[in-house]
Amino acid sequence: MEMELKIIEAKNKKAKPAGALGFGKYFTDHMFVMEYGDGEWRNARIQPYEPFSLDPSTAVFHYAQAIFEGTKAYKNKEGEIRLFRPRENFLRLNNSADRVCIPPVDVDFVLDALSKLVLMEKDWIPSDEGTALYIRPSIIATDSALGVHAAHNYIFFIILSPVGAYYAHGLEPVGLYVEQEYVRASKGGTGHHKVAGNYAASLKAGEKAIQMGYDQVMWLDSKEHKYVEEVGSMNIFFVLGGKVVTPMLGGSILPGITRKSVIELLKSEGMEVEERLVPIKEVIDGIKDGTCTEIFGTGTAAVISPVGKVGYEGKDYIVGGGKMGEISRFTYDRVTGIQTGKIEDKFGWVTRIDR
Repeated sequence: MEMELKIIEAKNKKAKPAGALGFGKYFTDHMFVMEYGDGEWRNARIQPYEPFSLDPSTAVFHYAQAIFEGTKAYKNKEGEIRLFRPRENFLRLNNSADRVCIPPVDVDFVLDALSKLVLMEKDWIPSDEGTALYIRPSIIATDSALGVHAAHNYIFFIILSPVGAYYAHGLEPVGLYVEQEYVRASKGGTGHHKVAGNYAASLKAGEKAIQMGYDQVMWLDSKEHKYVEEVGSMNIFFVLGGKVVTPMLGGSILPGITRKSVIELLKSEGMEVEERLVPIKEVIDGIKDGTCTEIFGTGTAAVISPVGKVGYEGKDYIVGGGKMGEISRFTYDRVTGIQTGKIEDKFGWVTRIDR
């Protein structure tokens, strides 16, 4: 039986934020919610944004059975609302769900619910350069009992947040610290999935990097501490010897949707893109001899984050003169241009919402 989507409108609307938005500080009037119990998802609704009431024994607090996603909605100057590859996000959500024993959602149903929610909140979508409406779908386990096993009850929800640039300094190149003690994830673990615990495990090294004067961590593999995997919570690309190179997926690296889009974009432009193991020694040697001309991170929040400095074994190495490179700039302009409608979407990445 097809599930019905109920709509409960908020009686009291919030004032829209004025001035700089920052990232993830403000939330819209409504949210999407549905629950899982007795073997099915049910009670799907768009309702006023409000807190959940959860028992102290709720499973997610103790066993971290939680997953999430992140995508964005954009509004162009003509008022057209555009979602960037949302189906990919919900397909990845289901892959994450499978890894931590959470029941999958109906992708078509939640896509339709998301479209309706974003339309209801269209006045919250900022249209200034570099802004968007951030979309955060999440699933948490809600059994009220202790015991290490997959829960039987869950809440799926989507919240929306008008955002500016993820990094306060925008496209100014960031400094990375190559972490050689802590690891983000290992093969066979949950690094390939967007599981909440992955981010908790990354915080210690991130704080360490900031205290040392860097912006983010460059993660190495867990086995040999030899190969580059990710940067902060983003995928990473290098321009090495004129080729664009990115660490290959192998079970410990998140298959980023922006990553996937960048690869497709650059290949369509005739650029050579390699997905392979990337030794940190090759990167450092390349910076020293000038064959590594650019490094940039990719992710939903920042889209493209150029790297200007890499700290490794007590020494800083400046990448590309500390400036954003040509391929980084090209990629940022093209991807954001497609997202906002400034550039034709020949890939079919954008979902337009007009009703």
